[in-house]
Amino acid sequence: MYAFDIERPKSVADAVAALGTEDAMPLGGGQTLIPTLKQRLASPAKLVSLTGVEEMVGVSTDHGMLRIGGATTHATVAAEAASSFPGLAGLASHIGDPAVRNRGTIGGSLANNDPAACYPAAALGTGATIITSNREIAADDYFEGMFTTALHEGEVITAVSFPIPEKANYQKFLQPASRFALVGVFVAKYSDGVRVAVTGASNNGVFRWEEAEAALSADFSADAISGLSVSADDMISDLHGDAAYRAHLVKVMTGRAVTAAA
Repeated sequence: MYAFDIERPKSVADAVAALGTEDAMPLGGGQTLIPTLKQRLASPAKLVSLTGVEEMVGVSTDHGMLRIGGATTHATVAAEAASSFPGLAGLASHIGDPAVRNRGTIGGSLANNDPAACYPAAALGTGATIITSNREIAADDYFEGMFTTALHEGEVITAVSFPIPEKANYQKFLQPASRFALVGVFVAKYSDGVRVAVTGASNNGVFRWEEAEAALSADFSADAISGLSVSADDMISDLHGDAAYRAHLVKVMTGRAVTAAA
């Protein structure tokens, strides 16, 4: 590590102001940023901790929507969303290990947009709204590719608003060393249709499998996608699994998610 300053604002306004100073970076739970600093892949002069901003912490429901503060930990989501949105709570309960779940935050995960992270699949799979310090961004417009989002410099994710589905489930084929998703699929059924979002598989990051959405909107059963296939083009290929293997897993995990949700 190296010497840097740390600031702990108590309000969103103070956090934004602190991030407006030269060479400052936001710090959520630090599950990605701290290892990055240790490897000297980033070297900000100042870290702005967001975990002390009380208005960015907590889980609440209102008129069919689940709102989660950007600085809320995975463990809190797993516990407090269990009754209102069990599909999302289940996802949160299997992120990393207990140490990660008690430090990592939903806002930090979505801001980083790791191509194998779990929350991006939930946000895109539900059509969630990412609420920032100065605007609201629909999930379909938020994710722009691997580690890339629509966030502007100094913009902070203050909350995420999820439309609660009739049925939902997340299935993750675990990469045991990292506990990230080798492939993860989030399926959500609403009165007007089904959304399917895939993480861990594509070089372009999280994406919607629209062909499966159309089939499942007509028949919400694993049999509905039996005749479908996923292209291996642009799929990640590494020592854990090649592109064809990941493409196959997308279909398998989607079927499992539908069965579990139904």
